[in-house]
Amino acid sequence: MDNVKILIVDDHAIMRDGIHALLGVHDQIEVVGEASDGQECIEKALEFGPDVILMDLVMPGMDGLEATRRIRKKIPKVKVLFLTQYESKEYVQSAVKAGGHGYIPKKALGSELLKAIFTVAQGEFYLYPTATGAIVEGYTKQSVADPYDRLTGREREILKLITEGHTSRKIGEILHISLKTVQGHRTKVMGKLNIHNQTELIKYAMRKGIVTMNE
Repeated sequence: MDNVKILIVDDHAIMRDGIHALLGVHDQIEVVGEASDGQECIEKALEFGPDVILMDLVMPGMDGLEATRRIRKKIPKVKVLFLTQYESKEYVQSAVKAGGHGYIPKKALGSELLKAIFTVAQGEFYLYPTATGAIVEGYTKQSVADPYDRLTGREREILKLITEGHTSRKIGEILHISLKTVQGHRTKVMGKLNIHNQTELIKYAMRKGIVTMNE
């Protein structure tokens, strides 16, 4: 088996350093780059062409879910392995829907991470035991269609930034779009989700795992 090229994506430098150090001693793994957020991840993925991306879920700006959706469209052959501290069923199900090939918590042993990397590199799915139940529940539970699935990528970015407490003007600056455009997206988001105030929007985002209290 050829060396597996890895891109590490995490907004905490100390975490990236630790993962890099762990993987760097393995003869069959080559860390080709690091990124601190979703947008940088896309740029580095296009530049370095990794086999596997170790993707954090919750990051400032573009999160791991949206980055995965965009990367899978641009580079279909790349495998995304989510490495995160979150283990709720909402996170796991969202990660798989976004195009992830694996899900492993940061509490896992280094040997488990290596196993997960080689598994997804070979085109197979890898789910840590605690994540398997969430996937089974997601596919066996009958429910109405999730309105979140109707949101566009840009609308999901707007939703995340709103629930992080940014004003419409600040969101415009972050995404380099006009205030009027932000307000238009905001109206569409609330309409599609049938939510009409920011408090309920934040509660919804927390239930979905889009934003957390300790971010």
